[in-house]
Amino acid sequence: MQGIGRFLVLALAMITATHASEGPQPLPLPTPVPAPRDMPFKGSIELSVDATNTSQRIYRVRETIPVQSTGPMTLLYPQWETASHAPTASATALAGLVIRSQGKPLAWKRDAVNPFAFHVDVPAGATTLDLAFQFLSPFSARQGLVSTTPDIVTVPWHSVLLYPAGWFVRNIPVTAHLTLPPGFQAVTALESRPERPLAFDTTSLETLVDSPVVAGRHVKRYDLGAAGDAPVRLTALAASADDVEVDAVQLGKLRAMVRQTRALLPTRHYAHYDFMLALSDDLPGPGGIEQAQSSSDVLAPDFFRNNADHLVDRDLLAHEFVHSWNGRYRQPADLWSATFNEPMRGSLLWVYEGQTEFWGRVLAARAGLRTTQETLDALAVGAAGVLGQGGRAWKSLQDSTNDPLIAAGHPMSWRDWQRREDYYGEGVFLWLAVDAEIRTKTHDAKSLDDVARDFFAGGKEGDMTTSTYTFDDVCAALQRVAPNDWPTFLRSRLDSHDPGHVTDGLAGEGYRLVFDATASDYFRQSEIDAGARDFSSAVGLTIGKGGIVKTVSWNGPAFRVGFAPGARIEAVNGQAYRPELLDGLLEASKPAPLQLTTTMDGTTAIIVVQPVGPLRYPHLQRIQGTPDRLGALLAPRP
Repeated sequence: MQGIGRFLVLALAMITATHASEGPQPLPLPTPVPAPRDMPFKGSIELSVDATNTSQRIYRVRETIPVQSTGPMTLLYPQWETASHAPTASATALAGLVIRSQGKPLAWKRDAVNPFAFHVDVPAGATTLDLAFQFLSPFSARQGLVSTTPDIVTVPWHSVLLYPAGWFVRNIPVTAHLTLPPGFQAVTALESRPERPLAFDTTSLETLVDSPVVAGRHVKRYDLGAAGDAPVRLTALAASADDVEVDAVQLGKLRAMVRQTRALLPTRHYAHYDFMLALSDDLPGPGGIEQAQSSSDVLAPDFFRNNADHLVDRDLLAHEFVHSWNGRYRQPADLWSATFNEPMRGSLLWVYEGQTEFWGRVLAARAGLRTTQETLDALAVGAAGVLGQGGRAWKSLQDSTNDPLIAAGHPMSWRDWQRREDYYGEGVFLWLAVDAEIRTKTHDAKSLDDVARDFFAGGKEGDMTTSTYTFDDVCAALQRVAPNDWPTFLRSRLDSHDPGHVTDGLAGEGYRLVFDATASDYFRQSEIDAGARDFSSAVGLTIGKGGIVKTVSWNGPAFRVGFAPGARIEAVNGQAYRPELLDGLLEASKPAPLQLTTTMDGTTAIIVVQPVGPLRYPHLQRIQGTPDRLGALLAPRP
């Protein structure tokens, strides 16, 4: 007994020694979802979507999936979205899931750690699984991304299907059918047959999801492509017939944008291209979602009727068109994934989005969508905005490429300190610096045009097979055009906190950023776009309707006396708040302290703010004695 006792004590001591502390230990995680493999898929998924219920925003889905083998099977609801580069899809929108085989219901179980995975046992003898469920579109932006309105229906295929785990999505064939409300006309990059409901040619799941459908009551189509080239079309959809009318002048500029893009990127990677433009205040926008052969775009209903009021958004279609090359044909290797449920990594979003944003600005100028002066003003506002991001002191441009994972779907209280997806705005100035460096190294014989033409518009005409790239590939492409130490050049800017790197590209192009007392039209329209008057340069505040503070500059004058977003400014120096009143007080060369009657957290108090100076607005100024390289960059191509 004594020997046995000593053995038990020793055994217990050994067990205890395997853990560093007392308390629970984790249970094993469920078996992982089967990893995707590049192998054939037998048969074709049959998908039928009924999108006729626009009043209740309900899509009804029926799907038949060929059985590949009996036994355990996992079905996936797409989680990662191309446009957001993040797992932004919502599993809450899928409801009412029923799975049957041979007419009998099958029990399914949602994965305990992955809510986008559904497990089911396929019985012997089953040849197909028959699914039925609903996709429930949000009614408002507060609930999520609205997909349908009474007048416009969008069909994001990734929201209305499940697919079997274990295969690359490019290897899974799908035959889709779509029922739309009576009188609705549809536009999509998919090939279809003239049937009702709409019947689309069988294509891969990858291509299907990259080819959403937009349909509406009032639809008008415009040809933008050159005769003899692959078709490029604009389809405008709206709640009003007046909103889809595009006058000859605007149409000419849009056609010029297509010509200028094709001059920059002469090898196309689409059979045809469709701008699917919803003119709506109810759908999420303004903005666009890129696809290989189309883009889903949203602008204000009066975008064409009152185009002078929409200066800020005039480069949207150019941006999305460039994505057909930069983003869909050429794609960062770590951003590409084999399925819609595999993680994406965005280390090269400063290329994918940053250079696309750069070309959107440039092509808008070359096409006349914005004048050269309007483009210079846009660059000035952009540069001032980047320099005003206090968060550059701790968060680099490279780190901002993690923002889709950090910030997607999460509001930010201190936007300038936390930073959010600044690879767009700051990316423009990175690529301006690259263009200036190329021109300097080649004595103005070459430019970033040559790099884009080589890197994004290579390959065969019409080839739509994605070609991935790495950081080294980007550097090699630059090296072919202008020999230089490009890895050091890029890393010194991507990893830097030096504000000088924001404006050195402008200087290399022959311009400097200056500030004066006159706001440009672009600045004023940017305020309207943001829904707030911008008093940042003097007191570090932007103020929206009703005196509500929208943003507070980190460590700015208002921040230092306790202001926070959401505060309400009731009065200025005893007078009821009006933007014009504050404007007038901040015009003086040395503004006096402001007494701001402010309500925060239910308490009203007078807070004194000392302006750092008068209101000043950004502009670009030519550096005399230097070549006007920016003018050369923005000039139309033959």
